[in-house]
Amino acid sequence: MNKNQDRTQHYDKDSLTLVGAVALGTGVMIGAGIFALTGQMAQMTGSLFPLAFLSAALIVIFSAYSYVKMSNAYPSAGGIAMYLKKAYGSTVTTAFHSLLMYFSMVIAQSFLARTFGTYSLQLFGIDDTSLLVPALGAGLLLVAFLINLSANRMIEGVASVLGLIKIGGIVLFGVVGVMLADKVEVNFSTAIPDASIAGFIGATALGILAFKGFTTITNSGSELKDPHRNVGRAIIISIAFCVVIYTLVGFAVSSNLSLQEIIETRNYSLAAAARPALGEYAVWFTVVLAMLATAGGVIASIFAVSRMLAMLTEMKLVPHSHFGMPGSIQKHTLVYTVVLGLLLTVFFDLTRIAAMGIIFYLVMDIAVHWGVLRYLRHEVGAKLSILIVAIVLDLVVLAGFVWVKLFSDPLVVGVACAAMLAILIMEVLFLRHNPVVAEGHSHG
Repeated sequence: MNKNQDRTQHYDKDSLTLVGAVALGTGVMIGAGIFALTGQMAQMTGSLFPLAFLSAALIVIFSAYSYVKMSNAYPSAGGIAMYLKKAYGSTVTTAFHSLLMYFSMVIAQSFLARTFGTYSLQLFGIDDTSLLVPALGAGLLLVAFLINLSANRMIEGVASVLGLIKIGGIVLFGVVGVMLADKVEVNFSTAIPDASIAGFIGATALGILAFKGFTTITNSGSELKDPHRNVGRAIIISIAFCVVIYTLVGFAVSSNLSLQEIIETRNYSLAAAARPALGEYAVWFTVVLAMLATAGGVIASIFAVSRMLAMLTEMKLVPHSHFGMPGSIQKHTLVYTVVLGLLLTVFFDLTRIAAMGIIFYLVMDIAVHWGVLRYLRHEVGAKLSILIVAIVLDLVVLAGFVWVKLFSDPLVVGVACAAMLAILIMEVLFLRHNPVVAEGHSHG
């Protein structure tokens, strides 16, 4: 009896502050976005990549509207899973899109982990194709797992300290990098031979991946102080921080490296950009900064995503097995999340991890906007025009990104589609044999 009671997830109300929530959000956003995506975006769109970051920011601002409105009305630990349930009920639609978000978040933490390994090796001049990259990434995931077994206040404390260090460090890098550069400009006439509108849209999609960390804040509703106000405020503050930082660093990198150099060093372009501007010591500074940033991002991501899966389990929308483990459901989902992250970190490279993550995320994002538009618009006070614009922008970016990948890496599109089909089939079969009694909203 006691053992079963211990399975239930308990949330420590008011254990997270607004500052802590912002730190968790920016921890995921900055860690993924700046350190590994800059070069990949340049490879797709040439010297226009700083504009692709701004384009992504514009889309994310529209995208965040639904999450702010929903979080103000229904703050909870379930975050996006709860928002989808409010719109579609306890249906396959809710379960499928919630799992897409879950997997995109796990992909994000694997992306961070490999970025940590890639930058760490720059201290020793070791190539980023070394097997040490996944090994170091796996090590980081295990350390983050141990930290997440501790109390919320420790997680918040670690994430907040690392967040402050990396924000200060990256701003310093951007300002000094631009000040010492030979030219403080971006040559927009310089482009790669295959650059196109589709390439720019594809780069914009990767830029969205750099901002999507704001969604982790939605999972803190049951633990954040004054959640009806602070979840939305934390989302807005985190996005605003990142818009400024990404723009600054994008111009710093493009001012110190040629387009070809940015592409060649795409997995560690910030470290490469530091060398001509500030010398070898700056490379060390940037690498250590990247290690701290990605470590904080992994800790924050695991914190949020394990709680989301726990909520889906408690909603009875996904299968769950204890596998003989003691403790609450959230402890179990923490284990599942880290194990899955370890597998992705070991077997997928940065480019493919990023591609799968953005496809899953955009499909889920469209479902959230449609759910608000179709079922909850009046309830949460959302404007029809903004929701329509958000859906259209997502569709355009998703189509452009898939089009680019079909020519450059069709395998990753095939894997993403196969994974989504497998998730859909699993959920259809599971809910057919384990139907959930409808409660509250059931629009699906």
